[in-house]
Amino acid sequence: MRKQTVISLLCAGVLTAGAVTGLMGFADKDTALTGSDGTQKVQLLSTSDVDSESETDSSDSDTAAATGTITGVSDVAAAAMPSVVSITNKSVQEVQNLYSIYGYGAPTYEQESTSCGSGIIIGKNDSELLICTNNHVVENSTELSVGFADESVCEAVVKGTDASNDLAVVAVKLDDISSDTMDAIKIAEIGDSDKLVVGQQVVAIGNALGYGQSVTTGIVSALNRTIDIDGYQADLIQTDAAINPGNSGGALLDMQGRVIGINSAKAAANGVEGMGYAIPISNAKSILEDLMNKKTRTDKVDEADSAYMGISGQGVSGEMSSLYGIPEGIYLTEVADGSPAADAGLQKGDIITKFDGSSVTSMQDLKTQLAYYAAGEEVPVTIQRQNGSEYEEQKVTITLGKLSDYQESQQETN
Repeated sequence: MRKQTVISLLCAGVLTAGAVTGLMGFADKDTALTGSDGTQKVQLLSTSDVDSESETDSSDSDTAAATGTITGVSDVAAAAMPSVVSITNKSVQEVQNLYSIYGYGAPTYEQESTSCGSGIIIGKNDSELLICTNNHVVENSTELSVGFADESVCEAVVKGTDASNDLAVVAVKLDDISSDTMDAIKIAEIGDSDKLVVGQQVVAIGNALGYGQSVTTGIVSALNRTIDIDGYQADLIQTDAAINPGNSGGALLDMQGRVIGINSAKAAANGVEGMGYAIPISNAKSILEDLMNKKTRTDKVDEADSAYMGISGQGVSGEMSSLYGIPEGIYLTEVADGSPAADAGLQKGDIITKFDGSSVTSMQDLKTQLAYYAAGEEVPVTIQRQNGSEYEEQKVTITLGKLSDYQESQQETN
């Protein structure tokens, strides 16, 4: 496979949040499954879950026309716009201080910024509406909001992320969404990106430049393009449908209005035109379903219940991962004897890649997540362990220890 270098991710920076408009109707999916925390489990709404009379081959638009369902780009837009949202992320970024070069001020400082992206409504449980997007759209967020099809805006929280695949799921409380808005939106129907063919027509919808929903169309230019994005590689769909900043996390659709990709990046070099990229939905589906069914944690635990793992580590960024050939995550430089991490089998040299299903790339990431977990909770942790010249993925369960007990033991030792 040819290797392309992607220069630009598609999160629009420092823009005013755009409202999203359209005419809508709500589609639901019922399921009796429940998660370990008692909430309703959810799955992506795929073609097989829809009336079989409307099921058509994704490469045959003539068949779609014959069924009287969707006949052109305008029909695709009308069907899909209710399930596409705008996302506004307020975050704090660490910025290099140029004056520090001359000995003035600290080398870096923090700056608040606002960026805009897109998302796709992919499900709901008994208390939340669930929206998928790119990890880079929501990372480092201090405040997150979602703009729906009727121009209403609701506060949202990050439910889970997978940085290595640039995927995330955010949640909006159903109690915060008005009945009118619920009538104006719907859950997206999921297609099958494995059935795509080069030359097939597609439609892209997203919050381009933060102005609100816009629609572009083109074809599938190539499949399985291996792309370097910020230090990690991904196999993506290439399309010449116009993809612009703010489109990140938005929908790439087939001509039956089914989501077959999540728009993520574009080639932005001088002289390059019509080269946008999307994550194939078939690759993302299992990851998104795992993130959708995580417990949403919005309240930090009381100090008396604060937890610890008993590790020290060094973050491995995407750039470092690419440079040194080691997995992205947290490289463990020490695992304390008798600690929860040691009891779970973690060792010095292991690399933690996920904590409770969400990616971690620094000790600060882990510390931030731990603030929402109480001592005594059992948490699944994914690690990479070196075996010869290769790393192998393993999954362990850590029973979190009580931070105050650990601190007391350290004081007694000292």
